[in-house]
Amino acid sequence: MKDRNRALNGDIVAVLLYDRDEWKIDNKELKYLEESSTPMKISQGSYIDSDVVIESEEIIDLTAVESENPFPNCDNGMLNNRSGKSVRRTILPEGTSETESSYLDVEKDLNQMENEEKCKSDNREEKKEGNNTKNMTQDKQTPQKNSKQTPQKRYTSLKDAMEMSSPVVKDLFQEKGQSSSAQKAEKLLLRTGKVVAIIEKKHTRACTGYIRLLPDKNPDRALFSPIDHRLPRILLPMSDCPPDFKERPNDHANTLYIARITDWPENSSMAFGRLARSLGEAGEIEPETEGILIENGVDYSEFPEEALESLPKGLPWSIPADEMSRRRDFRQQCVFTIDPSTARDLDDAVSVEQLEVGVHIADVSYFVQEDTVLDKIAASRSTSVYLVQKVIPMLPRLLCEQLCSLNPDEDRLTFSVVWKIKGNGEITEEWFGRSVIRSCVKLSYDHAQGFIEEPERDWTHEELPPITEGFSVQDIKNKVLILEKIAKKLRQKRFDSGALRLDQVKLQYSLDAQTGLPNGYWVYQQKDSNRLIEEFMLLANMAVAHKINSAYPEKALLRRHPPPQSKMADDLRSLWSYSDPNDEYSVARMQVLVSLCARPMQNAKYFCTGCLDDENLYHHYALNVPLYTHFTSPIRRYPDIIVHRLLSAALDYCHEPNKTPELIQKQADHCNDRKQASKRVQDLSSELYFAVFVKMAGPLEERGMVMAVHDKAFDVFVLKLGVSKRVYLDKLPLKHSSYMSEKKVPKLTLTWKAEADGTELVQDIQIFSHVDCVLLSGEVPLQWMAIIKRPQNPGAIPDLKEKAAVC
Repeated sequence: MKDRNRALNGDIVAVLLYDRDEWKIDNKELKYLEESSTPMKISQGSYIDSDVVIESEEIIDLTAVESENPFPNCDNGMLNNRSGKSVRRTILPEGTSETESSYLDVEKDLNQMENEEKCKSDNREEKKEGNNTKNMTQDKQTPQKNSKQTPQKRYTSLKDAMEMSSPVVKDLFQEKGQSSSAQKAEKLLLRTGKVVAIIEKKHTRACTGYIRLLPDKNPDRALFSPIDHRLPRILLPMSDCPPDFKERPNDHANTLYIARITDWPENSSMAFGRLARSLGEAGEIEPETEGILIENGVDYSEFPEEALESLPKGLPWSIPADEMSRRRDFRQQCVFTIDPSTARDLDDAVSVEQLEVGVHIADVSYFVQEDTVLDKIAASRSTSVYLVQKVIPMLPRLLCEQLCSLNPDEDRLTFSVVWKIKGNGEITEEWFGRSVIRSCVKLSYDHAQGFIEEPERDWTHEELPPITEGFSVQDIKNKVLILEKIAKKLRQKRFDSGALRLDQVKLQYSLDAQTGLPNGYWVYQQKDSNRLIEEFMLLANMAVAHKINSAYPEKALLRRHPPPQSKMADDLRSLWSYSDPNDEYSVARMQVLVSLCARPMQNAKYFCTGCLDDENLYHHYALNVPLYTHFTSPIRRYPDIIVHRLLSAALDYCHEPNKTPELIQKQADHCNDRKQASKRVQDLSSELYFAVFVKMAGPLEERGMVMAVHDKAFDVFVLKLGVSKRVYLDKLPLKHSSYMSEKKVPKLTLTWKAEADGTELVQDIQIFSHVDCVLLSGEVPLQWMAIIKRPQNPGAIPDLKEKAAVC
């Protein structure tokens, strides 16, 4: 058996690139290029969609990404990530169960591998030439089923294309330099190579699944089948399994277990591992949730006593007099919080006095001292994790909900940024410093939104939470309206300068108090009150980024956002050209486009300025600003605590941080990993609860719009719920189907089975097609699936080409 690619999702690997002649070609884009450069013939037609380019088990396509590309011809993410980077030796993590021989010393073996690969390449070419000759002979002998849909020639590599393609293609790839043709040719190439080493194992090697007996009833081993099909099956010692498993395996068929991979031999399709423990019955929320947390490496254990030793012992806690004297006092000003109504960790407050606006952030770094046990745990967790039913906090609840939470009518330590701002949004002066506040009221977004929507209304005390410090309802309303006016000016300036915002539909669930199961849902909407707070948080983050970068240009922890993958963005622009912004379907199409626009977006990343030489790469694409960081949520994000410490040093409150840029970058990388894992857990939790809701209330019938088309499936976006799902053709009562892609626009033609009257019905599925979706429980516990209903009048909605003609 060939060596297997044993890297798992998220691992950092070393990749050996093949020679350019062996790189794969984006056949769909090449087909479009040939069509646009060559007169169309009747025989030119459909093109069969292909899978991800994998030459063998050990070969990977370097441009592969986690998310499915909605446009089969699009470029994708890792091309830019890997571009121009050499393989270098990296220290591997300690504490793994693998032996030292399981890893390759990258620097030592690369030269040897290159020589071996050259020999393999020569052998592959000899074999390939024979296969190509055989395939060409078969093509000539096999009659076409449909003369109007002759498949386009597919090229397996650049060398293949140069030998067998049309003059248009040959001329394209012979272009040199920076000409537009040469650049276009490079975009058609999919760099191809193979994994030669796992540099760092980011994946936890933990997985949720089921235990089974092996087919041969092996008395010493059991089989573990992960739910995640990207993971290998695992052989377990029978001694890890329940005592009665061998005799009564069916008793455990629906029980979820956690296993961990300990070894994966190079010559085996299955890994070896150990069974950790039972989670509970499959299909129940808590066992499934625990499995999600463990798989993604989320620490949900209670904080140990030694972590709490550095915190104040008695409650209520009072600010020491000497600490109070060193801070700017805002307690006499009208300071208040605006948060979700269910919020318990209030880490930001705002104030406004004669166009002097203040943002006040909980001073978490006062309590979380560097290098304490608590600090190390917070650094390891890096972020709070938000599930549908609960929060896994980064810090102990004593800090989150009491000592640091900016609760009303309580003195709290804060870090403040204060600006003098003109009525037009122009900032004339700014101040940073440690402070103390006493919030006078805890507003929800709904309270603030009420002030904004009804500014002339006389609100009563009974309609609001308790207000203290002698302020009135009118005082609070006036402050909110002033802040809203300034926020609008600031937001308009940002968007005028090219900032981007993608608001997607987000579901929220109401849970039964007894069972914890969902008994309803609503769509969470961003309102002006949300945007008001967001605007001043962005302003504070940008201001602090400039401050710490100026003070510590080698040690500042900032956040950058690379631009989207250009080719996917180009395809989205092309897709937009097919739509009419003013017709009756424009709102629905906008929802789909917003969802699609998020796909080519790369993730924003924390980084240390001393480890990134090119300052142009500091830029934040979505905000369109040169410098940005996170300062405003230290209760739930560890990078904010680091930034608070840097700002303290920049203001001479403490000594310069003694950590090297390399150590700061290492922590930044860890924070990036944990943020990505947190997002994944949050999405899986929401998916889990939606599946439960569909099971309890379904089947649900909702209107949907097609957002991607493939050869055997298509993706639909459920407009009312903001969720998307793949619809597989083999789940529909179809007589047959066909797929074609013309001018980069994919289309499925579905022929539905005849009904009682004997009438067959033909339906075209393209991007932006409207469909009637049925959401129902899946075949696996706590999963859901989607199908579409047979259309009653498929001609009622114009297809994409007809709509293009209208435009």
